[in-house]
Amino acid sequence: MPGSAAKKGYKFQSSTAVATPIGGVKDEVLTQDVESQKIHENAFGPAKQRTGWEIKASALSLNTHNRIRNIVEAMQIKPNPNKAMIPLSIGDPTTFGNLKAADETMKAVLRSLESGKFNGYAHTQGHETSRQAVAKYSAHQRPEGVIDPSDVLLCSGCSSALEYCILALADRGQNVLVPRPGFCLYHTLAEGLDIEVRYYELLPEQKWRADLVQLESLIDKNTAALLINNPSNPCGSVYDEAHLQQLVAICERHYIPIIADEIYEHFVFPGSRHVAVSSVTREVPVLSCGGLTKRFLVPGWRMGWIIVHDQHQRLGTAVTGLKNMCGRILGSNTIIQGALPDILTKTPQCYFDRVIETLYSNAQLAYKMLKQVRGLNPVMPNGAMYMMIGLSKEHFSAFKDDTHFVQELVNEQSVFCLPGSCFAYPGYLRIVLTVPSAMLEEACVRIAEFCYTHYKKDNRALIEDRLLED
Repeated sequence: MPGSAAKKGYKFQSSTAVATPIGGVKDEVLTQDVESQKIHENAFGPAKQRTGWEIKASALSLNTHNRIRNIVEAMQIKPNPNKAMIPLSIGDPTTFGNLKAADETMKAVLRSLESGKFNGYAHTQGHETSRQAVAKYSAHQRPEGVIDPSDVLLCSGCSSALEYCILALADRGQNVLVPRPGFCLYHTLAEGLDIEVRYYELLPEQKWRADLVQLESLIDKNTAALLINNPSNPCGSVYDEAHLQQLVAICERHYIPIIADEIYEHFVFPGSRHVAVSSVTREVPVLSCGGLTKRFLVPGWRMGWIIVHDQHQRLGTAVTGLKNMCGRILGSNTIIQGALPDILTKTPQCYFDRVIETLYSNAQLAYKMLKQVRGLNPVMPNGAMYMMIGLSKEHFSAFKDDTHFVQELVNEQSVFCLPGSCFAYPGYLRIVLTVPSAMLEEACVRIAEFCYTHYKKDNRALIEDRLLED
């Protein structure tokens, strides 16, 4: 077997997310505290009192890093004062005001608020009617087309859903397989608790399909989960059913559950089709993470969910751990929970179609313009709201790396992209496709001008240019 010793079967246990019940009378607690102190003093002597302020950050907080923030904040940026700033770096689709939530979505929240029924706490997994609505909305994720509401857990955004899944399945010393390039949050959520992140490579020349051989070589007995992001941030790739089956087959061979980040499941461009990974397997347990954030254009509402797909109940106590995780903050926003049934059923399809039309049109515009720029190699996305653009390092030798390239692009042209290093993939840029088309076109013109200024020709190109001039 690749990697090392393979697991012998599905025997998932929860991580330390399984909570210890709290109970007992006050006197018993005090007695336990006294006994504990006596044991400590017998072993180590009387406890020393502090003689001054000795506050230290926890290991978790010090080991938690957001790669995007770290890289961007280290840049020496001073935008060109003669050119308006165009931020192609922000993954919030509402930033520019051209993409807004549907009226029906807004009215659903107003009705929930005015009803007065959703001001208190809900069940930690979410209100029953809200989970029923999500179960019906997501029925396409099961081959049989039916999801029990008890398999739905509402969370504070998809980020929270991902965190719960990672922490419920993985413990300190274990590892999780995540894509590269990939959303940096996966690393942020894991590293603080000493959960190792192992990157499996995505191949740009194959529309960002996973390198299956390299992926399987990463697996060992401590591999807790495979994370699949489809459609992808930052790549915009959409996997077909055949490739998903290949990924599932690896997990089945090694008895590894899947965490499916499918927040962009409905952001798919014409000619492509999203297939939920849970719909192609009954053998491998899948935790699917989704939410309102992207499709409904309401990221600030923080409404996400986890759907547990585990027909053979192979997740075992990990499901208990997952439910315990939902109790950490006593559930998600109840006003939005109350609006979920109407949001998910009354927002018209024509609204979603217009959003996709805007994103697809922008993707075509950016690809067509940037493909003509020497030194750039954009990869046309099939979904989500991003595009990755390769940099020809040998022709931009004035820049140390992709981060330096981005820094100087801002300083000269006031266009801000994210360097591929933010996604553990140096040598690339990521742009967002949610900006107004006129702004995107202007940004592409400026990028082209910047590249033309700094493009370094090789000797052959110089000779060809001189021949053409003659």
